[in-house]
Amino acid sequence: MIRSFRLRLGIVHNHDFLWQMTMLLTGPSSSKPAVISGPDASRKPVKRWLASVMASWFLVSAAAVSAGEPAARAWSTQVNDYAHRALNNDNALSVAAIPMNGPGIEQYINADQTMSPGSIMKLVTTYAALEILGPTHHWNTNFYTDGELRGSTLDGNFYVKFGGDPKLTIDDLWSTLRELRGMGIDTITGDLVLDGNVFQLPEGLPSFEDNGNNPYAPFLVEPSGYLANLNLLHFQVRADERGTQAWSSPALDSVVIDNRVTATAEGPCPSRRQFEWQPVFDNDNRVTVRVTGSLPQGCRTSAYLSLLPHEQYSAALIRSLLAETGVTLQGTDRLETTPEDARLMLRITSPDLVSTIRDINKWSSNVMARQLLLTIGAENRIDGEEDDRVAGIRAIYDWLDGKGINTNGMVIDNGAGLTRHGRITARQGAQILLNAWNSPFAADLMASMPLIAMDGTMARRLRNSGMDGEGRIKTGYLENVRSIAGFTRDADNTTWVVVGMVNDDPAWNGQAVLDRVLYSLHHRPPVGTTLSRAP
Repeated sequence: MIRSFRLRLGIVHNHDFLWQMTMLLTGPSSSKPAVISGPDASRKPVKRWLASVMASWFLVSAAAVSAGEPAARAWSTQVNDYAHRALNNDNALSVAAIPMNGPGIEQYINADQTMSPGSIMKLVTTYAALEILGPTHHWNTNFYTDGELRGSTLDGNFYVKFGGDPKLTIDDLWSTLRELRGMGIDTITGDLVLDGNVFQLPEGLPSFEDNGNNPYAPFLVEPSGYLANLNLLHFQVRADERGTQAWSSPALDSVVIDNRVTATAEGPCPSRRQFEWQPVFDNDNRVTVRVTGSLPQGCRTSAYLSLLPHEQYSAALIRSLLAETGVTLQGTDRLETTPEDARLMLRITSPDLVSTIRDINKWSSNVMARQLLLTIGAENRIDGEEDDRVAGIRAIYDWLDGKGINTNGMVIDNGAGLTRHGRITARQGAQILLNAWNSPFAADLMASMPLIAMDGTMARRLRNSGMDGEGRIKTGYLENVRSIAGFTRDADNTTWVVVGMVNDDPAWNGQAVLDRVLYSLHHRPPVGTTLSRAP
């Protein structure tokens, strides 16, 4: 199961939000306060710096309002000014912000400009899934046999019919396969046969050309009818007085670790970036992972990698778990359709869709979102459709059209946002969220989204800003793309739909600009008489 690992940050990092605000107010040349550390360090310089930042911000805000600008114009002028200072062009920022249940003035900045959304596209897929598949939708993974039981031996083949579960975990598989021992079975004479025909993908999947120089990264795992345990291997190395020990979970026969990490005296534990994991692939479908670096005693390091094709990984995983439970499988591995007369032996039923979309949106799981799009397609094929990705996209467009939501220029592509081709406007995104607000499943969608400064991909954003838990925001991140979408509350307890996207080269300042949007909506929302600005 994937765990999140949080970096330890010093005091200065806890004030990064206000540093970003200083940069936006005064330009990139502003100096960041010195790092303050140690038990005797005084925080007064930081407090004075924070006070000066907030004073500067209030002066700018007051000047805008005192000049006689309407509230709406003042708010958008400030946001545009911050964006102008931080970004490379005035068209890089697109925003739509709409009050839902209280006073406020709609805000639009380049709202009809098609933008690359990144992972906020997952909100389209997950909301569509809630209404098209239903919140109680489940996936089944079934285990069959065509053989007969003779004592403790199953004389026949063992079939695994995958159902497209986006999160079929190693724990699910282990707890189910161990039931074979409870049935008194310790030997299977036939083959392990995998049936992953749940999806139709005759043209394959569109590729994503990543430039991160790590083709084995978890976020690049593709969907598959054979998906199990997110197709990941969790490698770990620990140092103690004996030296270093390395292992992987799951432990697969086809994966070998060449541990070249040296143990050193006790000291600060290094970053995972200081270790290199290099896979070497053999001609016999085996892979050796060479890990190098230095690790102080008492420390450990880890990495998640996706190294094997789905079919090979899932077969090796099931074989490994069978062996752990004391069941010997004597045959080979095959890919084949399950015979109609095969007998059902075991079944894994996934958690419901509500649980699944929580994992997708909180942690921005690309493979789970893409698997979900394929499920929508497989469940809603119409005559003539042979590709479940295309069918899923068509089903979502039909669903949006039925709600009267304009889809002109929108490009869903793979349902996860992990694409250079995805497109949406801020206004379209806001319209979808407005519709979701009135959906019977609004609470389920909102609960799946990260809480500001508290969890998921928003856990470290807008800390010390007075906004902890005040919004549920999905984030997006690609090269030259930063984005946010969701619901946030202002100081008067009015909920706002907000969608913001930055497409810039580079876009590293985009996060600060979007955080400024959220911060301004909360602390200085544009209130007044009803008014809607043109894009």
